[in-house]
Amino acid sequence: MNFNTDQRFIRWFIIFAAVVITALILWNVSLFFDQLKQAERDRMEVWASSMEAFNTEDINQYYALSQKINSKNQYIPIIITDYKDSIVNSINIPEGVLDDPVQSQEILMEMAAENDPIRIDILGGELWYAYYGHSPVINQLKYFPVVLVIIVILFIGVIYFFYATSKASEQNLLWAGMAKETAHQIGTPLSSLVGWTEILKAENVNPEYIEEINKDINRLETITGRFSKIGSIPKLDATNIITETQEAFEYLANRSSKLIDFEIDVPPKGQLFVMLNKELYAWSIENLVKNAIDAMKGKGKLTLTIKRDTRYVRILISDTGKGIPKMNFSTIFEPGYTTKKRGWGLGLSLTKRIIEEYHDGQVRVLNSEINKGTTFQIALKLFES
Repeated sequence: MNFNTDQRFIRWFIIFAAVVITALILWNVSLFFDQLKQAERDRMEVWASSMEAFNTEDINQYYALSQKINSKNQYIPIIITDYKDSIVNSINIPEGVLDDPVQSQEILMEMAAENDPIRIDILGGELWYAYYGHSPVINQLKYFPVVLVIIVILFIGVIYFFYATSKASEQNLLWAGMAKETAHQIGTPLSSLVGWTEILKAENVNPEYIEEINKDINRLETITGRFSKIGSIPKLDATNIITETQEAFEYLANRSSKLIDFEIDVPPKGQLFVMLNKELYAWSIENLVKNAIDAMKGKGKLTLTIKRDTRYVRILISDTGKGIPKMNFSTIFEPGYTTKKRGWGLGLSLTKRIIEEYHDGQVRVLNSEINKGTTFQIALKLFES
């Protein structure tokens, strides 16, 4: 899995969301605690007033107790009806809400669904019923289990991303170590080959043969240089990207099937400078060209176009191959993704890393149609001297 900028953003977004939600939960718990504490205080004051009323013969104490009970209830909505369901009184209901008979009945039905109404026996044998709904505290507490589940999921996501990042980091170190060891191992026979070419020259071997051998030796030296740079921060120099692109493109064009029509279109001035590492950039171009050749199965048309705008130079590599489904536009850059029976699926992944991490550019599938072809685009910032 390639942990690029988007994945890092997702990981930190999950961490930030988990922290914010946790802070909100703690803040709400604090508010709930204060409200519950105040509710207990109110009940104790009502209890104390009831004790005073029971221990006196003054009827006014009973009226005072009733008023205190009503005044302490500031949260629970209550509607009192008679036995005909006509509204007698209401508490903590917004003014004007009960003026509409239809809306009043809907509110009564909602309250009855939340809590069974309480029967009140009135003097003279009359019956009243007290309908009541949930207080704001209860309504908020209903969502607590959902919020807690979300927090658990977020923290599981954080743990997963940290685990995956750690695993990917270990894999990157392993690949870098293998690449450097490969470069080291190639170096020994390469030095030997250079020595053998000198012996062949002394034996008066056909110079054309030696020239071809030297080309392959230079190629091996280039590959060794590329592998030795994996895992290290490469040096970037202001380089004419047109020249470097043409050289990499033409190298493969001269060594590929004659059934492929290679075409290159570059700006007429012939100079566009970009901060490049030559070996790694050429590797990227070769990976994209080889991918296009494989997609066409060795037959078709391959076009490389270099364009520039105000700040960027764009390299477009188009083929007439089998195309890529839109759902796979991002997946193809992940290590291990391949549609070939042979291959490790590392070419496009390395290209993405070279262009985006080492050169601060962008590589993507610009467009693709099944059985018509695909266009890849590399975008790099122009060098401003």
